[in-house]
Amino acid sequence: MRLVLASNNAKKLGELQGLLAELPLNLVPQGSLGIAEAEEPHRSFLENALAKARHAARAAGGAALADDSGLCVDALGGQPGVDSAVYAPLPPADFADRETRRAAQDAANNARLLAAMQGQANRRAAFVCVLVAVRHADDPLPLVATGCWAGELLQAPRGQGGFGYDPLLWIPSEAAAVAELPAARKAALSHRGAAARALLAQLREVWALGA
Repeated sequence: MRLVLASNNAKKLGELQGLLAELPLNLVPQGSLGIAEAEEPHRSFLENALAKARHAARAAGGAALADDSGLCVDALGGQPGVDSAVYAPLPPADFADRETRRAAQDAANNARLLAAMQGQANRRAAFVCVLVAVRHADDPLPLVATGCWAGELLQAPRGQGGFGYDPLLWIPSEAAAVAELPAARKAALSHRGAAARALLAQLREVWALGA
């Protein structure tokens, strides 16, 4: 079954392909089909994920999956939240490709977050992921799965793996930053992994995939 991913983030695509690999799904990024990214005007992960899934499903004429995720910081009232991907303004510039621009945006986001957290004693934060799958654009029963992964914000980035805020979130039980974890360990523990496992159960039960 083809499932269009409402994202053009190559690393996110890779993570989800691995997490959903046990089902007969062909996960295709929307960009490969010429589908533009949807607007994300809402203030919750759920509303944005649903909007993105319906947009991709309508454009592709079939099933779609959307992920809306981010970092919620207690001391900042839950910010950057749904603004996590564009938390820091990125000056106009020419980039070689989409991933180069994304890396620059990640670095700017991390720098802004560290500045906002200066002097904060409460450094608790959590990655949040909401996955929404629809069989078609007007599906009255979208599948919704949520995952959270809590930790503490570091004073400086650590590690070279992952993406986004991974270098800043320290996981006490692992004695490591997310960016220092092997990919398989991250998938086992992460917010996206938890959401994907919950979604897998629904895909089997409601969509009868892999039955």
